[in-house]
This record gives sequence, structure tokens and C-alpha cells, in this order.
Amino acid sequence: MEYDPIKRRLGYFFNRTPILRKIFYCLLDLLLLRAWHVIKELRSLKAETFHRELNILDAGSGFGQYSYRMSQIFPAARIKGVDVKEEQIEDCNHFFSSIRLNDRVRFEYADLTKFSEPETYDLILSVDVMEHILEDELVFQNFYQSMRNKGVLLISTPSDQGGSDADDHCHGDQNHGFIGEHVRDGYGISEITDKLSRAGFSSIEVKYTYGKTGSLSWRLSMKYPILMLGKSKLFYIILPFYYLVVFPFCALFNYLDVNSAHPKGTGLLVKAVKK
Repeated sequence: MEYDPIKRRLGYFFNRTPILRKIFYCLLDLLLLRAWHVIKELRSLKAETFHRELNILDAGSGFGQYSYRMSQIFPAARIKGVDVKEEQIEDCNHFFSSIRLNDRVRFEYADLTKFSEPETYDLILSVDVMEHILEDELVFQNFYQSMRNKGVLLISTPSDQGGSDADDHCHGDQNHGFIGEHVRDGYGISEITDKLSRAGFSSIEVKYTYGKTGSLSWRLSMKYPILMLGKSKLFYIILPFYYLVVFPFCALFNYLDVNSAHPKGTGLLVKAVKK
């Protein structure tokens, strides 16, 4: 599935005004289960750990959704978003300047396999990025070097239990998942724990996300709409009515997923500390 063209179309529409962009961020926070998990963890970190001015790295910042949310959760933080897509960097800098947050939030081009800013960051967030990078252990080492002592790394990524929807029969043999850009189908808990340990991290906590209810929510809120949009632009008109019907169910399923422990799941939420 070619995911980027759909993201670009949606981005073009919601970039027309700052208000539409903020609405877009709110919609993503409501619909994306990973956003529910990440935001809950960020709020927990604020309550339990971070009571000071922070330097934060949004590693793979994309549309800037999480940089925006972190600017609200940590109002004194300085945030840098980095990405390999220069058009998104320019777009995010323009938006954050338009809402007068560019004194605290800025975006730059960076290849995470080459990125290193020694002992700079208190928090590094990486959401749905590591499954796109083949040299993942090099990136983990760069993260470790770029963090201050007691800094926290927070990662959301697919698991190896179908996190890229690799087993779905509707895709051809040459496709390794629903999102065609993935270089791996997902991580096992022991695999990502071992890789982070070798990079130097300690106090590594890994838990499954996207259990039964979460996976169902993802199919209703993301997978099926994206498949529809990929077939015909007519579905851009139908989509709001579709979400009016399915969103209450998705919100319930997301809530259950975030507030339950899962023996298995198609996603992972990882927290690691530099000591």
C-alpha cells in the first residue's frame, strides 16, 4: 500500500490555515491508538519524572503532531523535530512560526543513522520510525550518545506479531505489510530489549499495545479508510460520515487498549533510561 500520497493529500488540505492544522492534530490524537498510548506515557513522565526545563528530540517528526502535543504537555521545553523529508521540515517550521511557537520548537533535516548531539536531550521520542530504518542499532547508539544522564527514550513501533499487517492476504507476495515502506515487519520484545541494552540503555520497559480491541480499532479507524482512499478520491467525501458512525466504537476500543495489559499485541511501547 502506498501510504505517502494519501498523507500528502490530507496534509495539503489541512495546511490551508493554522486552525485546520490544529484540527488535524486533534483528529490524529483522537483516531490514532498509538497517540493515545504515547500521550498517556508523556503525561506520566511529566508527573513522575520531569519537573524542570527540558530539551526534547522528536526523532522522525513527520507532520509535527507529537512536537505540538509535547509543547503543550511540557510548556517550558525546547523541542527539536528532525526528519528526512525536507518538505515536511519546511512545512512544520512555517506552521509553528505562524502560531508563534518557533522560539521553542524548530525542525531540521537529519538522518538518524548519522545524527549525534552528545549529552543534549532529556527526552527522545520516536513514533513509528524504527521500523523504517535498517541500521536500527546505530540509531539506538546515536540516541544514547545524544541523551543526558537520566534521560528517557520513548519508542512506539510495530511488534513482530503482525504489526505491519504482514499476514493480511489482500497484499501481494512482494509486499511485507500494509505500509510498504517498512524494512521489518516488527520487533520482538527480547530483540528490541537486547538492542537497546547493547546501546547502553538500562531500565528498559517494553509492553504490548494494539491488543484485540486496539487492533480492531486500527482496522476501523485507519486501515479500511486508507484502503478506500487509495481506490477512489470519492471516499474523501464519504469519509466524514464514515467516521461519525465508527468513531464512538473506536474511542471505546482505544480506551480499553490503553488501560489494559496485553499478553500479546501488534504494537510495542518502549521506555528506556540512560544512567
